[in-house]
Amino acid sequence: MKRVLLLLVFVAFAFIVMVPEASAKRWLVGDNMGWSSSYGVNYTNWAKGKHFYNGDWLFFVYDRNQMNVLEVNKTDYEKCNSDHPLHNWTTGAGRDVVPLNVTRNYYFISGKGFCFGGMKLAIHVENLPPPPKASPEVAGAPPALYSRSQVVLLPVVFAVGAAWDTFIHLW
Repeated sequence: MKRVLLLLVFVAFAFIVMVPEASAKRWLVGDNMGWSSSYGVNYTNWAKGKHFYNGDWLFFVYDRNQMNVLEVNKTDYEKCNSDHPLHNWTTGAGRDVVPLNVTRNYYFISGKGFCFGGMKLAIHVENLPPPPKASPEVAGAPPALYSRSQVVLLPVVFAVGAAWDTFIHLW
C-alpha cells in the first residue's frame, strides 16, 4: 500500500512539473501600503513600468469603513467624479479583486473625497506577447540534438518507466 501511495505521489508530481505555468498575476495595488491615503502612495508611480496582461487581477486592500474601489471612465477619473461609476468593486470586506479580462484602459478611484488626495489608478491591460519564435534552421547545418517534441516526450518516458518499475516491484 505504501508503494502504491508513493507511485501516485510520483505520478502527480511528474504531471505538475510538466504542466506549463499559468501566466496570470495578482497585483497588490500599492504593494505593502495597499489602497490608502494615509501613506502618500502615488498610484501612478506604482503602476509605471508594470505590464498588466489580460487575465491578471488587481487586489485592493483598504479600510472598508472609509474607502471604496470604483471603476470610472477617463473623464470621471481626471475630475475625481464618483457619481456615476462604471462598476463598484467594493464588496464591503476591504479586500477586493478586480479581474483584468479585457484588453483596454482601466480607471479606478476611491470616492468620498479620497481621489482628490491621490487615490486613483489608471492602467492599460494588454494581451500577452507571443512567445519568441524559434530561429530558422540553416541549410546545410547539422540536425539539432533533439526536437521540442522530444524534450516534452523524454520526461514522460522516464515517468512511465519509473512507474512501471515501481509497479513490477510491487508484485
